Amino acid sequence: MTLKDTLKDFCYQQFFPRAGLILVKLISRTYSYRLVDTHNEQGALDRYGSVVYASWHQRFFPGITFFATRKPIAIMISQSRDGEMVARIVDILGWQAVRGSSSKGGMRALKKIRQLTGKGYRIGHIVDGPQGPFGVVKPGLITIAQFAGAPIVPVIVSPQRYWMFSSWDRFMVPKPFSKVFIRFAPPIVVPRRLDEKSFETIRQDVQALIKELVRETDNWWRSPDKILHYFS
Repeated sequence: MTLKDTLKDFCYQQFFPRAGLILVKLISRTYSYRLVDTHNEQGALDRYGSVVYASWHQRFFPGITFFATRKPIAIMISQSRDGEMVARIVDILGWQAVRGSSSKGGMRALKKIRQLTGKGYRIGHIVDGPQGPFGVVKPGLITIAQFAGAPIVPVIVSPQRYWMFSSWDRFMVPKPFSKVFIRFAPPIVVPRRLDEKSFETIRQDVQALIKELVRETDNWWRSPDKILHYFS
């Protein structure tokens, strides 16, 4: 291995994850979270013992530290070099990184997720990541729920003030000291066996529900009564 390769490995495995984690933690500690409809989350946990949290890639920044409080929790991450850096970050936060994707190591990762949910782990999943298209729930979410034997609980993360980047997902980072809603949607149970039409119907239903609740929750910031109710 050359010196250049050694430096690259050090940066991806040590420096970038730790530097990124420090930044994420510093900013996230300034947020004021309000949890909404937590009965949906708790009801699913009481009945099934686990859940699959589903969220847009655009809005996962405040969730990466918040959901680390929902331990034990796991997330599927690709086996790419970028995935290695993300895996290091979530490992440090206390997530269980399960390496695999639809293109590589997917079946092994799904079997691992099934083992983890059997032990009471919750699963986090970015439904349109890692490269989009934006706002499209990929089939992987439904497949994960089938293997996990756990219902999907869409999670709506809505910050009051944020920076938006010109990336494929218009990535959002809440500004320091921003208020943030985290809203839990009703659980969606996915049967273990589905024909192609039923599979696609559930995928579209989840996608439509997330989009509807994102619009609704974002509109709360335009309602002084809503803000006063949750943040008084």
